[in-house]
Amino acid sequence: MTIEDPLTFNHRNRIADFAVGQQLPSLSGMSEFVAAGGLMSYGSNQADLLHRAAGYVDKILKGAKPADLPVQQPSKFELAINLKTAKALGITIPPSLRATADEVLE
Repeated sequence: MTIEDPLTFNHRNRIADFAVGQQLPSLSGMSEFVAAGGLMSYGSNQADLLHRAAGYVDKILKGAKPADLPVQQPSKFELAINLKTAKALGITIPPSLRATADEVLE
């Protein structure tokens, strides 16, 4: 499992390649990791988080006090699976899990 930070994001291709080379299943919180060759990701929808953050900025620029704004948690989560990586690792992804995934790369 990788931690979502700028370092791991920038090196996601190397991390995914290393994991497959070592026959290690890999999991991340960002779907970009799956696109880079990682096995799976499950995490908050980044576009939704940015949209909600922009709403906060808008409210503050219109005069709202930051201390008066409620704390929010992510509300949309995404599951992504890379079937090519699963095959390379000899892992069978159950059809029920594939059916629930938001993104399946073949």
